[in-house]
Amino acid sequence: MNNIFRFKSFMRTPMFWFSQPIHKLIRNIGVSAHIDSGKTTFSERVLYYGGRIHEIHEVKGADSAGATMDFMELEKEKGITIQSAATHLKWRGHQVNLIDTPGHVDFTIEVERALRVLDGGVLLICGVAGVQPQTLTVHKQMSRYKVPRIIFINKLDRMGANPWSALQSIRKRLSLTVAAVQIPIGQDQTFNGLVDLIKMKAYFFEGLKGEDVKETEVPERYMEEAKEKRQELIETLGSIDPEIEDLYLNEQPISEEKLKASIRKNCQEHKFYPVFMGSAYKNKGVQLALDGVVDYLPAPEEKQNFGFQISLDQKEEKKIEFKTDPKLPFVGYAFKLEENKFGQLTYVRVYQGKLKKGDYVYNMKTKKRVKVARMAKMHANQMEEINDVEAGDIFAVFGVDCSSGDTLVYGDMNYQVLCSSMFVPQPVMSLSIKPTKKEYSARFQKALSKFQREDPTFNVDMDKESEEIIISGMGELHLQIYAERMRREFEIDVHLGQPTVNYRETITQKQQFDYLHKKQTGGAGQYAKVIGYMEPLQLEEGQFSNQFENHVIGTSIPNEYITAVEKGFYESVDKGPLTGYPVVNVRFVLEGGETHVVDSSSNAFMTATKYAFAQTFRQAGPEILEPVMAVEIMVPAPSYQQAMVGIAKRRGSVTNTESRGDMFVLNADVPLSQMFGYATELRGFTSGQGEFSLEYKRHDPVPPNEIETIIAKFKKQKRGQ
Repeated sequence: MNNIFRFKSFMRTPMFWFSQPIHKLIRNIGVSAHIDSGKTTFSERVLYYGGRIHEIHEVKGADSAGATMDFMELEKEKGITIQSAATHLKWRGHQVNLIDTPGHVDFTIEVERALRVLDGGVLLICGVAGVQPQTLTVHKQMSRYKVPRIIFINKLDRMGANPWSALQSIRKRLSLTVAAVQIPIGQDQTFNGLVDLIKMKAYFFEGLKGEDVKETEVPERYMEEAKEKRQELIETLGSIDPEIEDLYLNEQPISEEKLKASIRKNCQEHKFYPVFMGSAYKNKGVQLALDGVVDYLPAPEEKQNFGFQISLDQKEEKKIEFKTDPKLPFVGYAFKLEENKFGQLTYVRVYQGKLKKGDYVYNMKTKKRVKVARMAKMHANQMEEINDVEAGDIFAVFGVDCSSGDTLVYGDMNYQVLCSSMFVPQPVMSLSIKPTKKEYSARFQKALSKFQREDPTFNVDMDKESEEIIISGMGELHLQIYAERMRREFEIDVHLGQPTVNYRETITQKQQFDYLHKKQTGGAGQYAKVIGYMEPLQLEEGQFSNQFENHVIGTSIPNEYITAVEKGFYESVDKGPLTGYPVVNVRFVLEGGETHVVDSSSNAFMTATKYAFAQTFRQAGPEILEPVMAVEIMVPAPSYQQAMVGIAKRRGSVTNTESRGDMFVLNADVPLSQMFGYATELRGFTSGQGEFSLEYKRHDPVPPNEIETIIAKFKKQKRGQ
């Protein structure tokens, strides 16, 4: 007999949950994917089936309401997610804290900060396109923070959808151990249900919005495929789980409970990732994926979270693990700032202890103690005030002066701990910006300050030569969005200059320096000699830093002058000698020097260092580095030759090609400077059918024939022409 039941959270609550500690019943998850893979559509269904909302709206809906999690007017207009949004719901007696993240590479910091505080994730893969460029980025981010995840192959209702091809792309391009826990019933437009390979039951999603889930026996024509894929699931688990392997080799039956326990254990240990399937837009499969969140992703106490305990004299630190014990001192991590109709909100993840309204918290960065007057749970842009939180919770607090990435601890400065930091990528593009009217100046400065506090990848600098304000970010769209927000939120019209690429300078060879700065003009003179060497600093791909080392033996240079040398070095790397762009990945080693009893000073040693740096830099095999983007282009098959020729003209190197039905997909590494105007070119030769996406990959040396052009442009700007 068929069973039909409505997937509302109170109908799917196991009786044992009432006796469980609250942190065992929390799941902190994020939904991440390549742009336009259906993240916000998936999140909208999660909210609906969890009883959090009572009507489904689409990203580009006919009713103009827009999806719940895309509440900014800009998001509704453009049909993309710009900033991450938090909400919460109940599912099977568990509290699920959900963060919907952007897919566009320009807003990657929103994904970064969300994954920094989450215990698990749902990685969406397009059933047609498979793994795409931003999927690779999200995968790296999840791996960086050791986030266990389930995988949901979406859009199986689309023409050309192939879940098995998508699954193979996961294995090939992400190098993950995965296996399907479901198979689809039907294909493309005929897709209408799923077979659960663990329970060996079929599920159909009925009702107006797929809310009525009908459980039946597996249709006969799908039984053979289901058995084959279940066998594949067991073999994959057996390769990493000795208990499953023993049962399999001894041909003993493997129960549903054994399979689920193995998947949960290996998922949380990052050894295995279960693959779910469905179509969020067609309201199929989302409820079963939510079951997977509860069944396989960790509770807060099951995920290790580390920080550093600092001695009261600030001289020592040791690594510690935070515990979910509510009796321990409160530790929270401020991971996102947002200003909305309620004022400034600070989103905080609680790692340890508990906090009540009216308690005091101490900011480890600002060294300020502040009272927590108001606390809230957020549902997109709607606020629900609360009185207390415990470890594992994500909440928002009002009136706390802090920046993104600050650690908040209980009460006073006696408990000195720091949460580990998040990774912040380097900006790759810059624009000059200025208000169109002088009377906008105060509001303009306020807007710049606000956006910098919100977004660590949004940088503001003043060009000393031209006195222009330069904003830098992750791409053209990123910066244009902030300009548009100025118009809407601060009523400021601004003028944007042409985009410029953020080049970097570096060296390729070790080079000694022995530089004497001597100046006598009557009265006190200047005397400083610095001896040492500069060499390349080897770091991982995409990472930048500079390093000063003091190897001075004895007292040839007093300590205060060594401090001046260090300051002179770090001021020198702000603007490189060749192009004025920052210098990166240089180690400056000071080995000795000379002083004069009367004429030596800190200023003299700073000046000597700057001259020594400029001179030595030009002798150490200097290079200019340019940002290189990983580009994926999808065009109709007849247009593939134009696509290949176009990339070659833009100094691109092809890394992969493949056919996907009647479409041709090209992956290439292309310098960012060569990608301006490509959207227009692509639309032209594909009659509007082509599309592309790009993300930052690394900085590479600029070809010799391009270097002179960049240097000449810098010299022209310096002359003010």
